Amino acid sequence: MKKILLLLTLILSMGNLNAQTATDDIVKDWERAKAYTKEYLDAMPESGYSFKPTKEMRSFSGQVLHLSDAIYGFVGSATDEKPPVGFEDSEKSGDENKASVTGKVMAAYDFAINAIKKYPNAKLSESIKLFGQFDMSRAQVLNKCFEHQTHHRAQTTVYLRLVGAIPPAEKLF
Repeated sequence: MKKILLLLTLILSMGNLNAQTATDDIVKDWERAKAYTKEYLDAMPESGYSFKPTKEMRSFSGQVLHLSDAIYGFVGSATDEKPPVGFEDSEKSGDENKASVTGKVMAAYDFAINAIKKYPNAKLSESIKLFGQFDMSRAQVLNKCFEHQTHHRAQTTVYLRLVGAIPPAEKLF
């Protein structure tokens, strides 16, 4: 009987290790994304923060501030962590100052990383209704957010090229 209990304890603890490893991997991806986004922010000259490829498009700062607002919304929903800024407040600010925008974007990544680090692994499989309309697990919400920030950062590659700046090299690992 002791051997069975020991075996069950070992199996259960391995499951917890796997869950922790999964969370650690998520955090590593977010830390990499933060560093990569910072390279984009650094590559854009101050004058390019107000640049819009067409009048219908967001400015460079609008793109990255939108990315920040989405991080707060998605990650806050997934982790029940209250974001320090309201929905779309960063983008609506119209901020085009390189240092200020960079600070706001990095703060959004810090919010995500810290919220994910402290969120219980066991709750990531819980289903929630994102933005009152999409049924998905908390882990799926984090994945959607990661996809969204990647999408908007990638869009800024064109902005950098159009102002004559060189985008950072790919950073997959």
